[in-house]
Amino acid sequence: MKYLLVLFFGVLFFYACAPSEQQLYLFFFHNRYLENHLIEEPHPVHGNMEYNEIIAAFEEAGFHVYSEIRKGNVNAREYALRKVMQIDSLVASGVSPQNISVVGTSKGGYIAQYVATLVDADLNYVFVASFQESDISSVSEIRWSGRVLNIYEKSDPFGVSAIARTHLSMSRIKEYQDYELNTGMGHGFLFKENTGWIEPAIAWAKEGVRQN
Repeated sequence: MKYLLVLFFGVLFFYACAPSEQQLYLFFFHNRYLENHLIEEPHPVHGNMEYNEIIAAFEEAGFHVYSEIRKGNVNAREYALRKVMQIDSLVASGVSPQNISVVGTSKGGYIAQYVATLVDADLNYVFVASFQESDISSVSEIRWSGRVLNIYEKSDPFGVSAIARTHLSMSRIKEYQDYELNTGMGHGFLFKENTGWIEPAIAWAKEGVRQN
């Protein structure tokens, strides 16, 4: 009897933890600042990084969020490779690629772009404040795939359309859209949860699901 109870609860635990085909999954990669600073340490210009609030906003929107605070100035491509393995495991378990979204801010956006380059599936991507025109030559190996929303702030040095990148990715990219903000906060807008970038990111991720 004791053995049967252990087996029963083990089966329940397995199904509770197993990926669901209907669940929405979101990988979030934060900016460079938290790699070298504590979350409680405010940026001298932009203030506190609202990492926990950002994660909570995605969770409240119905996503199962995969995220962690990176440490030690990680290599963007190498880090992306590890995340591609996680995504491949989700897809192999039966999760539709259209139910998986990848969102990155600043350096995290470059990590997300490497995921879009390396993964063999059409996912939903939101790149936030993570493109300059010089990237075409300085990060020439990046080739996007899937559905891409590029969010940028007009007052930010990274505040430009990334349409030039799509011209190099036409064979793999399914859809592209720019979304310009005008908060006047420069690069600091991505430190905050309530500056207008979370809602379009969520809408873009869910639009990928509705297209099924």
